[in-house]
Amino acid sequence: MGAVDWLRTTTPGLLVLCGLAIAVLLFAIIKVKLEPFIALLLTGLGLALAAGLPVSKIVGTAIKAGDSLLETGFGGILGHIAVIIGLGTVLGAILERSGGADVLTGKLLNLFGEKGAPFAMGLLGLIFGIPVFFDIGIFVLAPLIYVAAKRGGRSLVLYAMPMLAGLSMTHAFLPPHPGPVALGGLLGVSLGWLILMGFVCGLPGFVAAGLVWGSYIGKRIHVEVPDEFLVRKEDEQTAPDEGERVSDGSGGVATKTVTVTPPSVGLIGAIIAIPLVLILGATFGTQLLDKDSQLLQVLTFFGTPAVALLIAVLIAFYVLGVRRGSTVQELSELTAESLRPVGMLLLVVGAGAFFGKVISATGIGTALADTMSAAGLPVIVLAYIISCGLRIAQGSATVAIVTTGGIVAPLVASQNYSQMSIALIAMAIAAGSIILSHVNDGGFWIIAKYFNLTVKQTLQTWTVLETILSVVSFAVAAILFAIVS
Repeated sequence: MGAVDWLRTTTPGLLVLCGLAIAVLLFAIIKVKLEPFIALLLTGLGLALAAGLPVSKIVGTAIKAGDSLLETGFGGILGHIAVIIGLGTVLGAILERSGGADVLTGKLLNLFGEKGAPFAMGLLGLIFGIPVFFDIGIFVLAPLIYVAAKRGGRSLVLYAMPMLAGLSMTHAFLPPHPGPVALGGLLGVSLGWLILMGFVCGLPGFVAAGLVWGSYIGKRIHVEVPDEFLVRKEDEQTAPDEGERVSDGSGGVATKTVTVTPPSVGLIGAIIAIPLVLILGATFGTQLLDKDSQLLQVLTFFGTPAVALLIAVLIAFYVLGVRRGSTVQELSELTAESLRPVGMLLLVVGAGAFFGKVISATGIGTALADTMSAAGLPVIVLAYIISCGLRIAQGSATVAIVTTGGIVAPLVASQNYSQMSIALIAMAIAAGSIILSHVNDGGFWIIAKYFNLTVKQTLQTWTVLETILSVVSFAVAAILFAIVS
């Protein structure tokens, strides 16, 4: 067997090939300073060619390219997040411009104090992360993180990491998120046990990764909040009123003071809660109602993230804009202004998804899973290692969870495990699915762009956070499994 065939057809060869591609990508971005969008695109195409994938599979043909890795890689992720990112960005902008983000953040800071602000952000991530997807939570909560960091005068990392840990923990370990729900069906364990064990295993990981690590690294990596991240400028935020010039009746001009009352915390909370409640209604409706139910159709329509966010944006436009004196033209200008930074974000995330798609198409994930399953390890350790390998190889937590669940399901079924033991195996799979988030993970690039991090800083902060969350949560699951099994 030649060297080329060895690289393309064997598990060690594929590992070497993918490892080299990732190393080249990191070198191009970190050392050469190449724009991540270009670097991801070039490296993805280079890896696909080196792995021997057919050109028609990589880029399609001159007549049809819709099924190619290039288009499905970009389109698959952007079809899901483009509308959500746009609407979430606009919602964040109107909340910020109205002063709502200041009010809510101020309430949290007053409640927990300046020293407790990172904890408040983590709690926010945990609560909001239960009903919404990870990326939606980032889009909705990021403006609050910006304002908290600006007001606190400390690193954006210190406030962002606890919130991200909360969102990541709920997304990986708790129903109604797709991964844990899929594990319930694949392994035959009730959602009630998954929710209970999700909290038991996930919360220690959240504390270690979000609060302990987030506090440690947030004091060592200082990241400022760029002005363009805050739609309202600092002088506008602190102005208690506005001056309106009017005629004084004698040909002169007087200044009429108009007091601008900030929106209430209750109103801001209600606007933020609208998409969460709608999405939660659709999620639990799917679990509780008959699939042909008319009510389920209504809940599904209004609970689709894009529709739910659109409703929230329209309500925010009215109660925080029109009703407070803003014109439709002013709101349109605000929308355009807030969406300007989104273009590069979408390109980077799409290119990252393409890179991950190419890695998956090389067959590295399947080869690695087959090798691990033949090693004869304890089932909970085996489940964790396979899930880790799939996560590192292809980037998607949900894909890692579903694939690993399918691999270990026959092993679990052959043993007389209790529901609690099966739920702990499911937690091990979930823990493995979030380890070592890096350049083939779309979430990696969302976090880098949303929180003004370089690639190196994202690896130092977010990647380590995910690994700590993974290892600690798995350790809790493994210890409990050893006790009850």
